[in-house]
Amino acid sequence: MSRARFDDLVSDALDTIPPRLTAAMDNVVVLVEDRHPDEPGLLGLYEGVALTDRTSDYGGVLPDRITIFREAVLDFCTTEDEVVHEIAVTVVHEIAHHFGIDEHTLHELGWG
Repeated sequence: MSRARFDDLVSDALDTIPPRLTAAMDNVVVLVEDRHPDEPGLLGLYEGVALTDRTSDYGGVLPDRITIFREAVLDFCTTEDEVVHEIAVTVVHEIAHHFGIDEHTLHELGWG
């Protein structure tokens, strides 16, 4: 799958997030990279300060980062339909971390 097609699928997944949630997201960027350098099988990663952990001192910081790892997702999936599904799950999973939802809760909710 081309990089452009993968990027389009990530954009499509972001478009499925309800507007009330996207409006609540703050100081976060979504990126696509080929692979995590230290964990090559990692599908996505949230790096930043979750909204629930921000205090009045929060400010003047670089945006949080949600990264979707293209090659890892493609390695994990065998069809384009699986890629579409996995991107959607990964995007929701990482956005949930931005809102302060932990890994355990995500797995319990079926978004692990």
